[in-house]
Amino acid sequence: IKKNLTNYFPMLKSREEILAEIMEKPRCNRIYQKWTSEQQKHFLDFCSGARGVKILYDSFFKEVFNPEYMPQRLNRLLSVILGMKVKILKVLPVDSARLAEESTLVAMDIVVELENGEIVNVEVQKIGYLFPGQRSACYSADLLLRQYKRVRSIHAEKNTQFRYDDIKPVYTIVFFEKSPREFHEFEDTYIHRVQPVSDSGVKIELLQKYVFIPLDIFRRVHQNKLIETEIEAWLTFLSSDEVEDIINLIETYPEFKSLYETLYSMCENIEGVMSMFSEELYQ
Repeated sequence: IKKNLTNYFPMLKSREEILAEIMEKPRCNRIYQKWTSEQQKHFLDFCSGARGVKILYDSFFKEVFNPEYMPQRLNRLLSVILGMKVKILKVLPVDSARLAEESTLVAMDIVVELENGEIVNVEVQKIGYLFPGQRSACYSADLLLRQYKRVRSIHAEKNTQFRYDDIKPVYTIVFFEKSPREFHEFEDTYIHRVQPVSDSGVKIELLQKYVFIPLDIFRRVHQNKLIETEIEAWLTFLSSDEVEDIINLIETYPEFKSLYETLYSMCENIEGVMSMFSEELYQ
């Protein structure tokens, strides 16, 4: 018997139940009628479990990885991506401080400070060419400047001497659903770790580090392959809405089931999830 997601997530409603609920609520019905038939089908598919939820939808991603009440998830994802055990100390504002006469410079997705003082910004980008290297560098510079100002302020309050080696590395991690063309020149590589290096080999602690992950390339490279490592498990979770992949993932790594339960619990609130889906379509 072919398994489906309702075997694992009994809170999922049928398409008929979802449609009936939409039709009996005027606001939901108005939203639904504004969508194309393809968008309507997509919504019904992921709410009923006919397909998985696209994790890279901004609202879903931030709900699953909310560092304020589910820090262990982001801790684990960052540990796997960065190749070292990390623990989130606190969540930082996603909007940069006002500089001179300018308004906010950048608005980031998730920004956290780790126990060791390092700062990590996690970005989710559905369309890669909208997030080029130049934009990544600006985000990284903003993180560094924010940290610099905060550390200077702390020293001023304590009347202690500021030293530049009090400033810790900042990481910009970008997940691409559709990656920029530069990454497709490396057709078998789906994790790119970037940081400045000298042409002479001299070791200098430069603080801006980047990790770029083109999930479309990961999906192509790992199509029809077994999930063998934890990094493959995380990238499968982030990149695939195929029912077979989801079942394979939660049977191989059962700890991912709770992440999907978070998503499908959101889908129980039809009006709320419709508003979120509309916002994704607008963006």
